[in-house]
Amino acid sequence: MSTPAVLLVNLGSPDSPSVPDVRRYLREFLMDGRVLDAPWPVRFCVVHFTILPSRPKESAHAYSKIWTDEGSPLIAISRRLLDALQERLRIPVALAMRYQNPSIEHSVKALAAQGVTETFLIPLFPHYAMSSYESAVERVREVVRQQAPGMTLDVMPPYYDHPDYIAALVASARDALATEHDHVLFSFHGLPERHMRKADPTGQHCLVTRDCCETPSVAHKTCYRAQCLKTVREFVSRAGLAAGTYSVSFQSRLGREPWMQPYTDEELVRLATSGIRRLVVLCPAFVSDCLETLEEIGIRGRESFLQAGGTSLTLVPCLNEHPLWLDALERMVTSRFSDAARPAASVC
Repeated sequence: MSTPAVLLVNLGSPDSPSVPDVRRYLREFLMDGRVLDAPWPVRFCVVHFTILPSRPKESAHAYSKIWTDEGSPLIAISRRLLDALQERLRIPVALAMRYQNPSIEHSVKALAAQGVTETFLIPLFPHYAMSSYESAVERVREVVRQQAPGMTLDVMPPYYDHPDYIAALVASARDALATEHDHVLFSFHGLPERHMRKADPTGQHCLVTRDCCETPSVAHKTCYRAQCLKTVREFVSRAGLAAGTYSVSFQSRLGREPWMQPYTDEELVRLATSGIRRLVVLCPAFVSDCLETLEEIGIRGRESFLQAGGTSLTLVPCLNEHPLWLDALERMVTSRFSDAARPAASVC
């Protein structure tokens, strides 16, 4: 008889906003071949001789602006999510970060020590990207092979258009959308264009034509941009947003090569200078508030928008521990394990 469990995996965070801890985090993150996908010698030189000499100090300053008494917002929120989901299920639920702590190795070993033989992995990334979803899944598979060879692993597919995920997104934005506003901006984490092309199994669809994301293709199964735009279409349909009242952009670019466009930092200025005064911003690629939402958008992005002529920027919180997001996660698990995962009191 199998013993099931759930493993939630998010990206991760430094252990503290100190420069050494941020450097350690950035080194692990950027040396991932699915993040910087250059050959190892090139990646090593770029990371250690170009990025790490200055970036940790800048990032540490940014982290210090959002750090809380509980530590990293991403870690604290993820732990509360874990506890809330565990209360709803009667099988073990574990949490791991792709980079730093709690590590995937620690969590897989802990599950194995509990006698778990079947793990359902839910990457906390709604959209497929080589540098997030794929990296997390492949690392968990590697650790399971090494540390728990008798454990089977099942993976939740990307859920960018899952009705429960969309419903939770819409509900999370309801209060912001009910206030007076001029425009809604959907800001997704960006990717280098080469990642898009590399993920295209056909080798001849992504970014080849202007409407590639609207043209049906097998490439969409691993196309981050197409999945982001699908999320927006589903959200707009359910929330009833009118055409022309929203737009999409991509944030957090690194380096000089082309990334997905338009860029969020430039879009914030463009919207303000074009007459948008009251802006609502959502970040659907992130399920937990983190540096990219709280500091990049909530602090620096707001300053840029206001300096360019805007009067208010309302950042919609990520799904975090929203009840409908918990409902969505619970249904993902119970759909996989049926009544075996439900608390005894809720089993009919």
